[in-house]
Amino acid sequence: MRFSVIIPVYNRPDELRELLESLCQQTRIPDEVVVVEDGSVNPANQVVEEFHQRLNLRYFSKPNSGQGFTRNYGFERATGDYFVIFDSDALVPPSYFETVERRLNTDWLDAYGGPDAAHPNFTPTQKAISYSMTSPFTTGGIRGSKKNLGGKYHPRSFNMGFSRKVYEAIGGYKISRMGEDIEFAIRIITHNFKTGLIPEAFIYHKRRTNLKQFYRQTRFFGRARINIARFFPSELRLVHTFPAVFTLFVFSVPLWYFVHPVLFGLAVSALVLFSVLIFVDAVRKEKSLEVGFLSVGAAFVQLLGYGIGFLSEGWKRLREPKGHQETGANLEYPS
Repeated sequence: MRFSVIIPVYNRPDELRELLESLCQQTRIPDEVVVVEDGSVNPANQVVEEFHQRLNLRYFSKPNSGQGFTRNYGFERATGDYFVIFDSDALVPPSYFETVERRLNTDWLDAYGGPDAAHPNFTPTQKAISYSMTSPFTTGGIRGSKKNLGGKYHPRSFNMGFSRKVYEAIGGYKISRMGEDIEFAIRIITHNFKTGLIPEAFIYHKRRTNLKQFYRQTRFFGRARINIARFFPSELRLVHTFPAVFTLFVFSVPLWYFVHPVLFGLAVSALVLFSVLIFVDAVRKEKSLEVGFLSVGAAFVQLLGYGIGFLSEGWKRLREPKGHQETGANLEYPS
């Protein structure tokens, strides 16, 4: 089969260079790499020129429309029979395409997803953010699992592949931001295509480089969960409210002091216990006290950011006319 890699880029030339370099190191080189510049102020055209002799590389530039519609632009121009999507802040291990091809040849998947991990060369903050995004103590508990909340596996667009047959049947992304990958995966599943996780097809995902950026991103994720419910109300489940409940609890802790000192002490103890669990688990996995401490902060930033976004967008949705749908076309994606 012929693999076409689709990469949307927005003001990330240096990160794109690292991603393209990792694609050059593959034991099974992808047949085509389609890079689509999404209205960047800092374009990556010079970076792309560096790799034209090493990859079958095609570069396009278009006005900004968000990563969902930018991927669509790439799908329309790709020539392969299996599309693979990466975010531009990814690094791909050398055996990735060899692993995927072997799996598809032995146990076919119409669409697959792979997990993400922290590269050994990532900064301590990046490792802490990666830990938080994949930890069972945060919203990362369902990421990289074979099933999502008891249902079929939902691939996510930071590391995802699907056949041309899928694209021809359902088209591309219907929304460009605000949960576009979740909506896309739901449509793949409702069309009875076979989806699954390939655990060995992991990537190194840089995500954000500081906690302020991470907060903006996770707040956006919380809003996106509500946006998906505009299209698929049944996809909003009790477990998705956990960060919002956590956020309300954290903000309520000072009030418990005025209710009863014992209750205040119990609330503080609960937060301390949660922090200790995060710290111990992160140190165990990352073998670093620094990453352990930073992981506590990253976990709180992730849950509070997601919770605040969930609550603010949820309140907005409650005030909307019945049947309202948000396309996401004019929403700002966190840079």
